[in-house]
Amino acid sequence: MPKLIRWGLIAAGVILLGLALNTTRQYARWSPFGEPPDARAARLAEHWRLLLPEGPGPFPAAILLSGCDGVRDNMDYWASVFVETGRAALIVDSHTPRGLVELEAWRLVCGAQALSGAERSGDVAVALKGLSDRDDIADDIVVFGASHGGWTAMEFVAHAASNERPPGLAHWPDTPEALLQSVSALVLLYPYCGVLNSATAARWAGAPPALFVLAEDDSIVSTPDCVARAEALRQSNAEVEIVVLADADHGFDQQERSPLSMLRFDAQKQAQARRAVLDFLKTVDPL
Repeated sequence: MPKLIRWGLIAAGVILLGLALNTTRQYARWSPFGEPPDARAARLAEHWRLLLPEGPGPFPAAILLSGCDGVRDNMDYWASVFVETGRAALIVDSHTPRGLVELEAWRLVCGAQALSGAERSGDVAVALKGLSDRDDIADDIVVFGASHGGWTAMEFVAHAASNERPPGLAHWPDTPEALLQSVSALVLLYPYCGVLNSATAARWAGAPPALFVLAEDDSIVSTPDCVARAEALRQSNAEVEIVVLADADHGFDQQERSPLSMLRFDAQKQAQARRAVLDFLKTVDPL
């Protein structure tokens, strides 16, 4: 290899390492071990968005959790779907408050080097508590997660069901039983179901009904892993529905992407997923 190219690659590696280390330092400063739930909620609330249907309420609600690249246009799309059904929609931004907003930063999340689904599940706990404290929100909340957000939703259930405090949270904001009971359903859009996902059948007792909407040709996460995980949950008598969209790839519902992404938006698959979600919600919680 010519020396110029070799030294160029070394320099690029040093720059990327510096960016990663800087991001890690920012992230570490934001999220100390044992963060009180009130502090976590206050930081998240600066960046989350709550959309309300028309009328006086109280409204059933949905919590929306983005993929590893942060909040993108698909969260607005799904929030509008929930609002159209009469649910309030809370879009939780887990990335911006942690400084995970640049390309180098969110790639650490996608690469499982920062903000695991287990740690992020504490965000779900404080969001549920925040909604339960509002007079205009009913005790009927769907947790919707896409990709890393789906992993996060599953980790929340696993931690609450086993009374295991989410990493990085000093204590639960309410009893895990109360938080779990406020969740009427899970909608998991092409979630990560690999070995780092601790939501096993043994940690799923008392879980709400769940819908897995998976992409047949997913190039990012393993659809067979998710089918196997969902089937294992079913065998433990959990209410689980599986929908696999033919010829769909990961992130089919998202238009905003990194310039380096090879994924593509597919309006037809997005519409199919919408129908599956709405049909599922009618069976578990008729409105």
